[in-house]
Amino acid sequence: MKKSIAKNYIYNLIYQMLTILLPFITTPYISRVLGATNIGIYGYTYSIITYFVLLGSLGIALYGQREIAYVQNNKKELTNKFWEIEIIKLISMAISSIIYIFVFCINGDYTIYYRIFLLYMFSYALDIIWFFQGVEEFGKIVFRNIVIKLLSIVCIFIFIKTQADLWKYILIYVGGELLGNLSLWLYMPKYINKPNFKELKMKKHIKPVIMLCFPQIATQIYTVLDKTMIGNITKDMDAVGFYEQAQKIMRSALVIITSYGTVIASRVANIYKTQDKSKIKEHIETSFRYVFFIGVPMVLGIIAVAPKFVPWFYGEGYEEVIPLLSTMSILLVVIGISNVSGTQYLIPINKQNIYTISIVIGCIINVIFNFILINLYGAIGAVIASIIAELSISAIQIYIIRKEINFLKVLKSSLKYFISGVIMFLITYSIQLKLDVSIFNSAIEIIVGIAVYMIILVLLKDKFLKNICNQIATGIKGKLGGKVENE
Repeated sequence: MKKSIAKNYIYNLIYQMLTILLPFITTPYISRVLGATNIGIYGYTYSIITYFVLLGSLGIALYGQREIAYVQNNKKELTNKFWEIEIIKLISMAISSIIYIFVFCINGDYTIYYRIFLLYMFSYALDIIWFFQGVEEFGKIVFRNIVIKLLSIVCIFIFIKTQADLWKYILIYVGGELLGNLSLWLYMPKYINKPNFKELKMKKHIKPVIMLCFPQIATQIYTVLDKTMIGNITKDMDAVGFYEQAQKIMRSALVIITSYGTVIASRVANIYKTQDKSKIKEHIETSFRYVFFIGVPMVLGIIAVAPKFVPWFYGEGYEEVIPLLSTMSILLVVIGISNVSGTQYLIPINKQNIYTISIVIGCIINVIFNFILINLYGAIGAVIASIIAELSISAIQIYIIRKEINFLKVLKSSLKYFISGVIMFLITYSIQLKLDVSIFNSAIEIIVGIAVYMIILVLLKDKFLKNICNQIATGIKGKLGGKVENE
């Protein structure tokens, strides 16, 4: 029986929000206690460990989710595929960890932080979220991690008191990730059996896993290599810290856009086995509409409220975050588009080679423009380089799928979101100019912005908004009536 897409989207959105809940809630406190330089050191060292995590985890997150989705109703095949993929991951993570230890954990700058990040490697080795995404059991991911995230937040406010506590902050962060991943293993006996090593055929997974490894590494260029290059080129950890802080907000907003895609990817992979192309097209076009419906007001809203939001949220000395955050917000729509065309469509229908090519091209473009623009403009140059690279990826993927998915049709049907978004921006920005810096005033700006956007869409009789409201109403009625509806 298929799970409800709406329900799984809500579960996945809750989970993804929880993964960024800790830094988002604690950021105002941490930015004041640790300072921009220490946050820059954290961002720089985190960017280094990420390369080794990517090397060790290969392309298993995307590949594993897809392969599990294919066989989610066959326990024997599900068992074999899980163990085949997870054992490959454990071996590759062990190799990557050994290299990391010899390169960064013996001596040099920031050694203590690199050693603590070893726990992050171990955490990723045991990360099986991809399995639960594949079987479309997003509720399992959420509820086990709520306690872990809340515990981490409490620990930060108890143990982080001075700038010397950066190592404690990193330990709390990676420790929470490890406990969260370990807790998911308690559910596994319900879904799979113990491994029969004689039946496992791991060799067949190696090539497709490696093929998906390249695009995942390349994708991280925009969120990880940027910080590494800013640190190496400018030699300014404050600049890395400002970039890290802007990126936290952007990642938080991006979660809302990509959460729907994580659910749809599993459904598309499952439908692909039945060759129901019309159903796949319907899901993908809906995803594109969702990106514009949510992404456009987010971009314009962030630009409108950033001047008064950043000062109270981060504290004094973080003014440089304002232009970084405003420019970076453009990535919400651009990445949202490539998430639909790539992660939700090309990978589930087994066209990861095309996906890989587009991502590698984007990676090369990003590196080239990073070298040029960071030298000229510092951290803001890295943001511009990322936008150029992501636009390139989206353009390539949209061109590739043009015969299957009519993107221009979706774009025309989304014109209402741009009209509503611009009107919302003008009103919200005008209000922002008249208000002082405070959390209360920022809340007013956000509430007014959302209200204006929705009201205009209602006046324009947007069918997409109407469908969402109908689904919510149906879900509430179903709950009140004691019924559970599954698609």
